[in-house]
Amino acid sequence: MLINCVVYQQGAKLADIPVQQISEYLARPGTFVWVALQDATAEELAEMQAQFGLHELAVEDAQHGHQRPKIEEYGPSIFAVLHLVEIDPADPVSLHVGEVDVFTGRNYVLSVRNRSKVGFLGVRERCEREPELLTNGAGFVLYALMDAVVDRYFPIIDAFESELETIEQQIFTSGAARANIERLYELKRRVMVLKHAVAPLLEGTSRLHGGRVPQMCAGVQDYFRDVVDHLARINGSIDTIRDTIGTAIQVNLAMVTIEEGEVTKKLAAYASIFAVCTAFAGIWGMNFEAMPELKWRYGYPVALLVIAVACGLVYRKFRKAGWV
Repeated sequence: MLINCVVYQQGAKLADIPVQQISEYLARPGTFVWVALQDATAEELAEMQAQFGLHELAVEDAQHGHQRPKIEEYGPSIFAVLHLVEIDPADPVSLHVGEVDVFTGRNYVLSVRNRSKVGFLGVRERCEREPELLTNGAGFVLYALMDAVVDRYFPIIDAFESELETIEQQIFTSGAARANIERLYELKRRVMVLKHAVAPLLEGTSRLHGGRVPQMCAGVQDYFRDVVDHLARINGSIDTIRDTIGTAIQVNLAMVTIEEGEVTKKLAAYASIFAVCTAFAGIWGMNFEAMPELKWRYGYPVALLVIAVACGLVYRKFRKAGWV
């Protein structure tokens, strides 16, 4: 679905144009065309390929979707795949992963957004408010799109850190260790989703500001370096969260072991108390004629009293040791 198709000249919006006129404006010096698509069909991508002369491998990746984040050069053009990671409002403990494919040439930008409801109209408005920067052409638009995607990762990092702090506060709550481990593993899974979006993009974006950079990015290298800095910060935060999750899981496993040990100690203590009863009852229950106090009138109550006192002493000893 076509969102918009706009032509710019000298950093200012010239006009909204139909798709059929794209090639006409591409031939004009000092202009570039910015097209945005959402969930594009194969027919729409084929039309864009014909208008912009897109590389067939890049178009094939955009058609199939579910690509690893990357930045690839096809001659004078750049093809970028970015993951749109969003927190699902209906289910805050899960992440929704969309994708935006950006085709960038000397005088055009084509963005194809898939499986995401959050658009980039704010990015277009921002660029149009900064005509002096928009004069850099397609390279600055590519930066603006990448910067918008990366900025959306920061709230997710904040949400991860807040959730991790909440779990850490419950680590030493009795009986909560197993539930904490489940929450930690679920959080770790979501952290890895963001990691898979950030790490490959960090590697690809690094090629746009240092060394041999594509010609369209030559005037905006400092801006791409800013994107790299943001990605590096996010990647570092992800690694810190992963390490903290690993430590928290180990602590929770230790708490589970301690709780099981407490149960084992209590069972052993009560087993010892009943063992005393069993020992006395076993001795006095033997049917020998010469058994002491066998025919005494008060032998039975005295035997029960002795058993109770012995068990009480054993219980008191375990009580002091903290086993019961």
